[in-house]
Amino acid sequence: MSDKKLRLTLCKSLNGRLAAHRACAEGLGLRKIRQTVEVIDTRENRGMVDKIGYMLKVQEI
Repeated sequence: MSDKKLRLTLCKSLNGRLAAHRACAEGLGLRKIRQTVEVIDTRENRGMVDKIGYMLKVQEI
């Protein structure tokens, strides 16, 4: 199990995005612009980050 984490900040609006992209943001715990969350660095979370990376600011911590 990985003890690394990712700090994610939503930089762009979810309005007008594909339903799958909205679902990824919600799955990561992001709801509002400029909201920041920390998630565990797993393959599943990395896949969601890769899918909506154009809307996020990502920092490894």
